[in-house]
Amino acid sequence: MEWVRGETIGRGSFGTVNLVVPKKGTPKSCPVMAAKSCETINSTSLKHEKEVLDQLGFCPQIIRCFGEEYTAENGGEYNLFLEFADKGCLADQVKNSGGNLIEADVRRYARSILKGLRFVHAQGFAHCDIKLQNILLFGNGDVKIADFGLAKRNWEEEGEGPHRRIEIRGTPLSIAPESVMENEYDSPVDIWALGCAIVEMFTGKPAWSFKPGSCVAALLMKIGVSDELPVVPAELSKDGKDFLRKCFVKDPNNRWTAEMLLDHPFVAADDENIAIMNRFEEEASTSPKYSSEEFTMSPRCPFDFPDWVSTQSTVSSQSSFQENSSPVTLFPSYVSSPLDRILQLASDQAPNWSVSGSWINSR
Repeated sequence: MEWVRGETIGRGSFGTVNLVVPKKGTPKSCPVMAAKSCETINSTSLKHEKEVLDQLGFCPQIIRCFGEEYTAENGGEYNLFLEFADKGCLADQVKNSGGNLIEADVRRYARSILKGLRFVHAQGFAHCDIKLQNILLFGNGDVKIADFGLAKRNWEEEGEGPHRRIEIRGTPLSIAPESVMENEYDSPVDIWALGCAIVEMFTGKPAWSFKPGSCVAALLMKIGVSDELPVVPAELSKDGKDFLRKCFVKDPNNRWTAEMLLDHPFVAADDENIAIMNRFEEEASTSPKYSSEEFTMSPRCPFDFPDWVSTQSTVSSQSSFQENSSPVTLFPSYVSSPLDRILQLASDQAPNWSVSGSWINSR
């Protein structure tokens, strides 16, 4: 594909990310892409990312890779072509939402990340750098895990004996205790990091209190040696608190897996609700007998009925039925579909029974 480098949309320790602008004559079916680029001599991380993505294969919750290319720019550059996320990253979404997200959005994002992690772990890999900056958002609602430059195969040793390499993979604020103490980076580290990401989504702050300029070594000792755990937000629901407790388990062997967490009520409830709504939409669209205009809003209290209009009985036979026509509804249509009605009724708050303005005495 003939292309030119468009505007810069991101920078990192690896290099830069630019929008790919196809030259004239490129087929219109060509996907919108971004190019991660760096000097060829420093391309080890990007080449590793491509190898991992090629081995993983396709998953709806994993960023897609479209290939690689070398260019002569700046003495030689390596370019990795990836899906372009038109809505940016999850860190941007949190910032643009006022510094934190509502719990319903946190549940939805957590569910998508878990689906991606389940796939990655099933292929024998650990991502090793789950954080809000590496979760990309798309205009069609897709949520995908990106940046596999630090990913590794599970149980793969970093050398043996005295030559075993000791390193910090990922972000210290999201690192798991076993990574600090044993230099282990396997599937459970992604679950710990997911818990940290959920805290940050909900509060707008890192899971660990860490001021700029503070000692990183002291933070790592707290994570790896002490019994202290990240603080679970008090405002989070009961299910949310329990979900985080399953993520923040010091022993990786007892930490819940992505497969197990997908069945947790904190995220499983959303899947169930979506399935119900999809079924309602399908039934409403395929029903040969009724249309959405024939449904009326069900009352929410005894005084929520629409106004009745008194008519003479001689007119009722004409107003209710017309010759060679379908029945005419007696109530106006307030909602366009059952899905809209469910969305109106859905609420995490309990009803307020203290309001009595619409009540009347009954004897």
